Amino acid sequence: MSNIKLNAAKSAIGLIPEKGPIGLGSGSTVAIFAKELGRRVESGKADVSVVPSSYQAYQLAIEFNIPLTNLDKNPELLLTVDGADEVDKYLNLTKGGGGALFQEKVVASASKKLVIIVDESKLVEKLASRFLIPIEVLPFSLGVVKRTITKMGIEPIVREAQKKMGPIVTDNGNFILDLKFAKPIDNPAQVAIDLKMIPGVVETGLFIGMTDEVHVGTEEGAYILKK
Repeated sequence: MSNIKLNAAKSAIGLIPEKGPIGLGSGSTVAIFAKELGRRVESGKADVSVVPSSYQAYQLAIEFNIPLTNLDKNPELLLTVDGADEVDKYLNLTKGGGGALFQEKVVASASKKLVIIVDESKLVEKLASRFLIPIEVLPFSLGVVKRTITKMGIEPIVREAQKKMGPIVTDNGNFILDLKFAKPIDNPAQVAIDLKMIPGVVETGLFIGMTDEVHVGTEEGAYILKK
């Protein structure tokens, strides 16, 4: 699997601009990309700075000596490279397995181009086929949100922390609900709207119509899916 992830990461390296601000996502495949990005910065091949979309991405930038910036200084990014939990045939995404979906979506929305790097196991016909759909929720609203979602015929599951009692707390101080759908989602755009309209839902892990390219790693190399 590491070779597959390496090939996906290498495929996106050629998209790194010579200069300017970019977004850096989260996950194991992105970590491989960040290491190569750090090499390019160190060698002088790339004069870029990154907006990290999570604390993990921030740590990657520090580890590989990649200059940091933020969306106050650079509200428009040249591109963002990130991972995904699921990618459907229209390049819609399920994201948030690492709990950073809100900041990931903000960084992606600020980017001229969103590039996703994955292995073939992440490709699905419809979203919610293999992964639960995460949403970020204000703690104050947890009970109300759970009740509303249950009435929609969806099972909400509070994501519990590991080696810590109680729920996962996001970088923004919120909780994560993982939503179990009765079947894969036919209309993810409408589902995203319906969920976002619930008071207390900060953001959903449904990334609809945002992706420009998906670089899919294989044992032999990688191939690219485009809009």
